[in-house]
Amino acid sequence: MRESILIVGGGIAGLSAGCYARMNGYRSRILEMHSAPGGLCTAWQRDGYTIDGCIHWLVGSSPESRFYRLWEEIGAIPSRPIHHPDVFIRVEGESGQALSVYTDIDRLASHLFEIAPEDRDALREWIRGLRRLARLDLPIERAPELVGPLGKLVAGARFLPHLGVFRRWSATTVRQFAEDLDNPFLREAFPITCDLPDFPMIAMMMTLAWMHNGTAGYPIGGSLPFAQSIEKRYLELGGRIDYGARVEEILVEENRAVGVRLTDGSEHRADLVISAADGHATIFDLLGGRYCDDTIRGYYDHLPIFPPLLLVGIGVGRTLERFPDAVSGISFPLDDPITVDGRKLARLSVQANSFDPSLSPPGKTVLKVMIPSAFERWRKLTEKPDTYRAEKEAVAAEVLRGLDQRFPRLSKDVEMVDVATPMTWHRYTGNWQGSFEGWLLTPRTLTLQMPKTLPGLYDFYMIGQWVQPGGGLPPAMLSARHVLQRICNEDNRRFTTSVPAAA
Repeated sequence: MRESILIVGGGIAGLSAGCYARMNGYRSRILEMHSAPGGLCTAWQRDGYTIDGCIHWLVGSSPESRFYRLWEEIGAIPSRPIHHPDVFIRVEGESGQALSVYTDIDRLASHLFEIAPEDRDALREWIRGLRRLARLDLPIERAPELVGPLGKLVAGARFLPHLGVFRRWSATTVRQFAEDLDNPFLREAFPITCDLPDFPMIAMMMTLAWMHNGTAGYPIGGSLPFAQSIEKRYLELGGRIDYGARVEEILVEENRAVGVRLTDGSEHRADLVISAADGHATIFDLLGGRYCDDTIRGYYDHLPIFPPLLLVGIGVGRTLERFPDAVSGISFPLDDPITVDGRKLARLSVQANSFDPSLSPPGKTVLKVMIPSAFERWRKLTEKPDTYRAEKEAVAAEVLRGLDQRFPRLSKDVEMVDVATPMTWHRYTGNWQGSFEGWLLTPRTLTLQMPKTLPGLYDFYMIGQWVQPGGGLPPAMLSARHVLQRICNEDNRRFTTSVPAAA
């Protein structure tokens, strides 16, 4: 009988796996290479300001959502306020027009019809799809691998009323939808709302549907307290987490994972090993590429990933009046383009976390600017530390020059600037290519089912954002929950969960 589990990585997936392991009687130990929980779900302080590197919204933030109970199980949603924004993003045009993507579907519909009456038919079809998705509530609790024929039949029956919406919008990208609009401003502005290559419209619509229902809010306090609350739950369940424990190799005997070797040379054994670490590092480094087939290699050779980011955090010594309360901030044109990362930018997007007073001192504001970047360029820059620092300073200067065009003289009130590069993410989490969310969602990858095991290797599982396109916190948590269900099923244990007693 298997009794012990080693978990590589203390991000949200690893912490969740630890919690569910303890709920089901397994001895579990998490090995985290850094000094804090959360992995990519983190934040850091600079001169009294907190720069949040992860959460914009959290699916399952309301008791009305199926996800809410699951977040409760791992202690992720203690008694903290949830902010529900009125606007997802505001896109400003050169002519003074603005598209506000309201999170209320009725308000959004009126706004769109006012902007583009000539596109009323296309927009009405899109709004109908949003309303339909707002009524979708599919079961997520059980691992798909364990759902029998009857369960699949029931799930299919629930999904049937929404099948037409998924067929219509899964194969269409946000950009393709915009290209068919007649209104020139909306045709330009709409793709900026989800400015990722080949991003499927159904994914954007699901996000807006969740926000409309009030089930995708922002937990006040942000990412690090969110991760720490799961860590607290894990420790209260009797789990163990070791920080500063970097795994060098997953130990295998007779094609069974039996433990790990750390960089300090120490070996640690268990009946099962779960990797919640970076997928590429797990497969090709920790396991030396020995348990890999053409399909898995094809993922890493050909599938697109979320681009690595430059994240510029800015502390401003005043409040910004009339700044839109938008969860993804505002995107605005630049009269004088800026040069960042060797590229000219004619538009900039900025988010103000004014809705979370815990992130900045009273009367002050923290801003975030996130710009897609190139991993290899920054990797080479790190070979010359002085050049690396100079390039970061140049990025900060150009971003401030861009912000001054929308918020005159803002840079005069700036008290803090911090630049995180793709190498920052790579150094902090080991994430392949510095990607912040793993595999990119596209119409091609939307329904891709990736295995959580490796061919020929037993007593081993992978969880986290590299086993499912789309990334994000809910899939990370779900992958852990589903794997523990499968482990319990293999060991003839009844999978059980609990919710911590209210404080």
